[in-house]
Amino acid sequence: GSLGCADIITYLYFEEMDINKDNVSSKDRDRFVLSKGHCSPALYAVLKEKELIDEDLLTFRKLGSKLQGHPSTSFLDAVDMSTGSLGQGVSCAVGMALANKLDNNNHTIYCLVGDGEAEEGIVWEALMAACHYKLDNLVIIFDNNGLQIDGNVQDVIGPLPLKEKALAFGAHTVEVDGHDFDAIRAAFKDRVEGKPTVIVAHTVKGKGVSYMENNAGWHGKAPKEDDYLIAKKDLEVSE
Repeated sequence: GSLGCADIITYLYFEEMDINKDNVSSKDRDRFVLSKGHCSPALYAVLKEKELIDEDLLTFRKLGSKLQGHPSTSFLDAVDMSTGSLGQGVSCAVGMALANKLDNNNHTIYCLVGDGEAEEGIVWEALMAACHYKLDNLVIIFDNNGLQIDGNVQDVIGPLPLKEKALAFGAHTVEVDGHDFDAIRAAFKDRVEGKPTVIVAHTVKGKGVSYMENNAGWHGKAPKEDDYLIAKKDLEVSE
């Protein structure tokens, strides 16, 4: 899942959001909520590359590490919301966007949601509130990779069609290839006054790793040494 959403998170932190080392602890910046908190490795990798955290990425999920399996505001200032309970990140993002409106804070709240996570009713209640309060400072991105821990999302309890649902709730909605940076860039610039924006990003779970792509079995397990070496070669990562 982290590989599937890595391009979107990379774009957000390196182009879209006005976050840096100097303002990371300030309210006067854009914020990001990783509602699908189990994809924290992608977030930590980007925060490290952006020099917003100092932690060694290899301590991930180790006892005493600040790099928890789900992101937590208790450990890192650069994490904007503690998440992991599926669906709740969207509600938090709506609350943050509403607070910004009330405070006349013109910064944007971005929230990444899984398509399996979209089976949670709280996601749609939150979107209903966002549309009701005309939160045009909120961008919700559905990471539509078609898979969740139990298999194909449509076989579990199909949340599709995401675009049509979001439109029905009243959101400004666009679809995009979640691995095409030009398309991603255009989607994030496509905003409408008075409406929250929903981006349905079509992604590939396990993107870039031959044996992981579109394989739900890799949802929650780590590669062993031999697997790692194949992945490293696939991704052309140097030491």
